[in-house]
Amino acid sequence: MTADHLTIVNHPLVQHKLTLMRDQATPTAVFRQLLREISHLLAYEVTRNLPMTTKQVETPLETMEAPTLAGRKLALVSILRAGNGLLDGMLDLIPSARVGFVGLYRDEETLQPVQYYYKVPERLDERVVIAVDPMLATGNSSAAAVSLLKESGATDIRFLCLLAAPEGVQHMKEAHPDVPIVTAALDKRLNEKGYIVPGLGDAGDRMYGTK
Repeated sequence: MTADHLTIVNHPLVQHKLTLMRDQATPTAVFRQLLREISHLLAYEVTRNLPMTTKQVETPLETMEAPTLAGRKLALVSILRAGNGLLDGMLDLIPSARVGFVGLYRDEETLQPVQYYYKVPERLDERVVIAVDPMLATGNSSAAAVSLLKESGATDIRFLCLLAAPEGVQHMKEAHPDVPIVTAALDKRLNEKGYIVPGLGDAGDRMYGTK
């Protein structure tokens, strides 16, 4: 399903794997593997409209002009730490991509993002930039990360997440109306602690077995 600013990938395999990830009985290793698998499927959608060109190749039968990606290598930017789960799967499909990291954690009192690390590829203004984070909850950290990327020159940014809350989607739309969001599901709401409901819990904790 596609709406203004938001694309929900409702492919049966995406939805099936997401259901397995929501189940609190799913063990850490399986959760991590499912996240990697689902990121492959989500990657197809977020890269659907990449710029293309052609180059001449010799097939076993003749010379042809064949389609190929245009421009500089993509930049994949993980919002730490949980973003690395999506990043690993994306790199399976786009191994030549340049990789960046934005370190943000959420202050549990204010729910505002606190930055502790930032390192991204050069020439972001010449690259398609895909920011990845499994959860778009309040949208505060995501919007802050996108602001940092824009300050570094990025102009073509896409945001990929596993789950989104209506509050986070609205916040991102207001803060960055030029950044499309691709997700596997739009859940009901946030709870009083800023977690997505029904959600799947803390994605980072479930990926790495921490509390």
